[in-house]
Amino acid sequence: MSLEPQAADGLLRAGRLEVLGRLESASNVTLLCRISAPATTGPEPPLEAMCAYKPIRGEAPLWDFPAGTLAYREVAARLVSEATGWGIVPPTVLRDGPYGPGMVQLWLEVDPSIDVVELIRANAPALRPIALFDAVVNNGDRKAGHLLPVPGGRIHGVDHGVCFSPDPKLRTVLWGWMDGPLEESELALLRRLHRELDGSLGAALGGLLQPEEVAATARRIERLLDEGRFPAPDPGRPAVPWPWY
Repeated sequence: MSLEPQAADGLLRAGRLEVLGRLESASNVTLLCRISAPATTGPEPPLEAMCAYKPIRGEAPLWDFPAGTLAYREVAARLVSEATGWGIVPPTVLRDGPYGPGMVQLWLEVDPSIDVVELIRANAPALRPIALFDAVVNNGDRKAGHLLPVPGGRIHGVDHGVCFSPDPKLRTVLWGWMDGPLEESELALLRRLHRELDGSLGAALGGLLQPEEVAATARRIERLLDEGRFPAPDPGRPAVPWPWY
């Protein structure tokens, strides 16, 4: 079922979660679930969708991120995604579930005819906003497998648990625009995003991240605006996540 973002958010927050299985390839406990809610009016069928549920208790400890914070970072990434207007991150909420509080995200079915690796090699224009988004949120783990091409040509991004560190962490497969100039529309968006960090977006992120992490997000945007260019890899640290897919 195709859901509008507002309807999807409501379903994810209040729907009934039914665990169907575990994604064994994920480094953190990730459960595939069916989420459903009864119809509110007339003979309409009940709302139902698939989703990923990552309970906080199933997060693997990391040396460079505080324990129990990855779900919050995933939701924070969704907020920034929505503030940009790009809709990169699927509907994502923080809620209680069968195994305690965690992140719940709408499951997207990818278009099997699209080779995401070829898109990366070709520097597909649809990937450019994701590269800039990752620079803003300081994504430390943009793998090829975290890019989801869906029918219709859009590409979404998932797995944002290691974002928003106050320390430089950008590791990505999307270096195709490195050190290239930002377009005026991108600069305008960054200016607006910076303003919103002083308002409702900053307040919302403040409920999910540490104050220094919100402040670091503003500084990254300021640097992008000052330099007017995409970032380039830091020679002092790995530029690409491993495994890269």
